[in-house]
Amino acid sequence: MMDYLVKSTLYDGMVRAYAAVTTHSVEEARERQDSWATTTAALGRTMTSTVLMGAMLKGEDKLTVKIEGNGPIGQIVADANAKGEVRGFVNNPHVDFELNEKGKLDVKRAVGTEGSLSVIKDLGLKDYFTGSVPLVSGEISEDFTYYFALSEQTPSSVGTGVLINPDHSVLAAGGFIIQLMPGATEEIIDHLEKEINSFPAISSLVELGHSPEEILQILFKDEKINFLETLPIKFNCECSKERIGLAIKGLGEAEILDMIKKDKGAEATCHFCNEVYTFTESELEAFIE
Repeated sequence: MMDYLVKSTLYDGMVRAYAAVTTHSVEEARERQDSWATTTAALGRTMTSTVLMGAMLKGEDKLTVKIEGNGPIGQIVADANAKGEVRGFVNNPHVDFELNEKGKLDVKRAVGTEGSLSVIKDLGLKDYFTGSVPLVSGEISEDFTYYFALSEQTPSSVGTGVLINPDHSVLAAGGFIIQLMPGATEEIIDHLEKEINSFPAISSLVELGHSPEEILQILFKDEKINFLETLPIKFNCECSKERIGLAIKGLGEAEILDMIKKDKGAEATCHFCNEVYTFTESELEAFIE
């Protein structure tokens, strides 16, 4: 199954629901980052939550999520837009632990329980929208749930999961976001809480081959779901030699001259895709000119 997400509403528009399968996109990020199992789980959960948030945007809008915990993997960064394109990286991809007491990958230990989750939205306006909340668990999903409640004032439930093969490749990845809209009754809220609390791990549903639509149908059982739109998801990095060149030009003449004198050129690596770009002395000299 290719990666994609679905948007839907329920209860006459009083509930908004998104679900996604992100296995291939997370696997590409893992390959590019050469990340180990626990790190891949943390990165995959972050990318999945971010691409689901991106589906709430419009047009050319995009957003960046930064998770800065006190765990050994350091900062996690993920970008997404309204087109289903997503990318992500982690400062230290080579972190892995034994399974935790629940037999799960110990994401909390890798991320840390102290720090912050920040969302920066580029909505095509003069200023960016930025929201930040403290980490509440380091498990990623709970932290995004807290972000929606505190920063965006939208009661939400975020669920994400990543299963890893013995060779550290990604077996299954996916997630959902359920949000209450104005007018949602206490009866609806109580019913949703009950269903979400008894919902199986979403990564296990993806492993069994369930589509995003089927995941929501399993969650909401006999409720009528109004499916609005499907959106393909893919790992996509917008880096290029031209963009890196502009960044080097922005360093100024003295810095570029120092590169020419000391290194006889320049080499830059993209954090997200690990693509390496090299610049010769003549190319650097052209930047100065």
